[in-house]
Amino acid sequence: MISGRPARRQAFLFVALLAIAILMLAFSSSAALNELRSGVGFAMSPVQSVLRQGARTVGSLFATVGEIDRLRQVNDELTQRLNELEATNRSLESVRIQNEQLTELMQVRSALDYETVAGEVISRRTTPQERVISIGTGSEAGITVDDPVVAGGGALVGQVVEAGRGYSRILLISDMGFFVAGLTEVSRGIGDVQGQAERPLSMTRIPATDAVTVGESVVTAGIELAEGVRSPYPKGLLIGTIVDVERSPDQLFQTALVQPAAPLERLEYVLVITNYEGGLPDVSPDPSLGPEESATPEPS
Repeated sequence: MISGRPARRQAFLFVALLAIAILMLAFSSSAALNELRSGVGFAMSPVQSVLRQGARTVGSLFATVGEIDRLRQVNDELTQRLNELEATNRSLESVRIQNEQLTELMQVRSALDYETVAGEVISRRTTPQERVISIGTGSEAGITVDDPVVAGGGALVGQVVEAGRGYSRILLISDMGFFVAGLTEVSRGIGDVQGQAERPLSMTRIPATDAVTVGESVVTAGIELAEGVRSPYPKGLLIGTIVDVERSPDQLFQTALVQPAAPLERLEYVLVITNYEGGLPDVSPDPSLGPEESATPEPS
């Protein structure tokens, strides 16, 4: 009888556990179990948040990489368009400058009383001994040696020293071998203007009695030279502006430095005066002599 008590207790415990299990299944949605679930969920929420954040970070990383690649393509397209616009703008600016220069030359042409031929600068030769430019117009257009050359504003550029078919070489006023008689516009002083390469032009032999001042313009004097030689340049062509004057109380003459008016280092177009008659006069028979007297005697 005694030995049967443990068996009954085990049977009772089994029935009780079975009943508890049935009750838990029956009341699985009870507040206690929900509270238990909530507690477990709250305890696990940081882990879930980290997992969700990691998933979002990975997704955001891929999206960012895609956006960077798209922006890079857009940037490349915009850069290409900007380069094209800058090239177009440079081309238009170049055309504008050329039009301005040609318009200025046309204004000079209409103001001059001489025939002119326009030429485009095709080469430059700048050395300590020589200042020469070449233009792509020559003898076929009527250009000859010694023709005066001007730029915009009627500024003197130089003189033609060689004329061939399709080209002309022009000695610039800055060349050390260039000479011209200059006239100060206000004080009316006359002097010899000579090129000095990179330095301003030198205007020498100005009478000391002439009140020459800095800022005064100098133009071609157009006066007759020694022995009846006409000036090779028309009167009134702008040479430049006086930037310095050297005087000495005990001297009869003064010297001025003249900055050329023409942009000699940036010239693109020039005008050549083709019908100015300067230089040596034509040889003609003396009207007081008869035909036989004016004829050249034959050698004996």
